[in-house]
Amino acid sequence: MMERKLAGRPVEAIGLGCMNLSHAYGKPPGEKAAVRLLHRAVELGVQHFDTAALYGFGKNEWLLGKALSQHRQEIFLASKCGLGGVDGKRVIDGRPETLLRTIDDALMRLQTSFIDLYYLHRWDRNVPIEDSVGAMARMVDAGKVGALGLSEVSAQTLRRAHAVHPIAAVQTEYSLFTRNAEIAVLDACRDIGAAFVAFSPLARGFLATPTLDPTGFDKDDIRRNMPRFQASHASRNQRLVEAFSRLARQAGCTNAQLALAWVRAQGNHVLAIPGTTSRAHLKENVETTKLGIDAGWLERAGELINARTVSGPRYPPASQVEVDTEEFSKMTVHGRASR
Repeated sequence: MMERKLAGRPVEAIGLGCMNLSHAYGKPPGEKAAVRLLHRAVELGVQHFDTAALYGFGKNEWLLGKALSQHRQEIFLASKCGLGGVDGKRVIDGRPETLLRTIDDALMRLQTSFIDLYYLHRWDRNVPIEDSVGAMARMVDAGKVGALGLSEVSAQTLRRAHAVHPIAAVQTEYSLFTRNAEIAVLDACRDIGAAFVAFSPLARGFLATPTLDPTGFDKDDIRRNMPRFQASHASRNQRLVEAFSRLARQAGCTNAQLALAWVRAQGNHVLAIPGTTSRAHLKENVETTKLGIDAGWLERAGELINARTVSGPRYPPASQVEVDTEEFSKMTVHGRASR
């Protein structure tokens, strides 16, 4: 698999986002099935595994600890703090004392003494980013964390944080459907030498299969509250996917492979962490880097699906206020945006 640098280490360009093994997209698989999938990922050469304290309110870190502790020296392990569960509710808390407590809990759940990359999952706007990152820098000094990252931040916040301690990676939603990172963060990461890690590179399922049906989502599926999957927008987005499916067939690959190849082609510092509960889809995703899809197909994919053609915002208003990413306000003739 084609390697990229992440926190100074070479890892494959496509890793595994582990969130939906424990929550988010309806009922997660049972523990045995989840462990089998994680073991299969190792067999297929996946090194980069991404989790967070939030996922399943700690259950996902427990799962990775159980499944991957025996492979700890082989893998690159990333997790996140600053967003978790308190009394069953989702809470953003970037206070230094909270973050310093969270790292010890994460290490215990993950059955390791060291996390390769530790992200601030969300910037707590009640706490200066400098204070949160300063506390995380103490984790590095203590030998508990190898490198620091940020999730869903603007280029301005990234630079403020980087002035306190080097930021090795920024993780933000990025796909053909979600292009906010192109406003400033992709370039900012390149400027400071940080990796850019794209989560949901398959547009939360839209680009994983030609036949996604939002009306069949489980009652606990978080996508039910996301505008792009709701009736007013979903039908228009599904028409885009139909055209994208024809393009993928012409390119000689699957929808997911074309979508992942497009993300990977956006920069040598860009990595992707698609999530899946299917071992067949896992293999399909991993094999993307072996295909050598022609750049012309990737260009056509970007012309078909982009910020101008996708219908609906990615988050409902209550979730949107939690993120610090730049937002599109008007498009330029090149399809990029100004704020």
